[in-house]
Amino acid sequence: MNEEALKLDHQLCFPLYAAAREMIKRYYPYLHRLGLTYTQYIAMMVFWERRQISAKELGEKLFLDSGTLTPVLKSLEKKGYITRERLAADERVLVAAITEKGDRLREQAKDIPEQIGRCLPLSPEEAATLYRLLYKTLGKDL
Repeated sequence: MNEEALKLDHQLCFPLYAAAREMIKRYYPYLHRLGLTYTQYIAMMVFWERRQISAKELGEKLFLDSGTLTPVLKSLEKKGYITRERLAADERVLVAAITEKGDRLREQAKDIPEQIGRCLPLSPEEAATLYRLLYKTLGKDL
């Protein structure tokens, strides 16, 4: 057995995990002011872009299972940012749509990507390469 293979420093998964945790931690002060968790924020980003989406499509886009997504959608609905309803034609399909209040939240959040970008120790080229490689690991070549 190769003992070197079990060293933490040789694992690709660890710096990915630690970097993801660090990124989410950097979002916290900005999202806390808005009363959003990171998962709620990325869901709202989809609503700002798409306006309306099925829960299934949203879960696929965000790489979230229904057990994680359902509480997020319920919370966003409770805050008045989205509505949720079942399709009359097929009650198995849950569709969520942004509200006017959810649209107004966009204005409060519009500077967050730039603020996060300023706190990363990467050049724009390095960030673009990392972005492309991370999506490649998810099986989505850009």
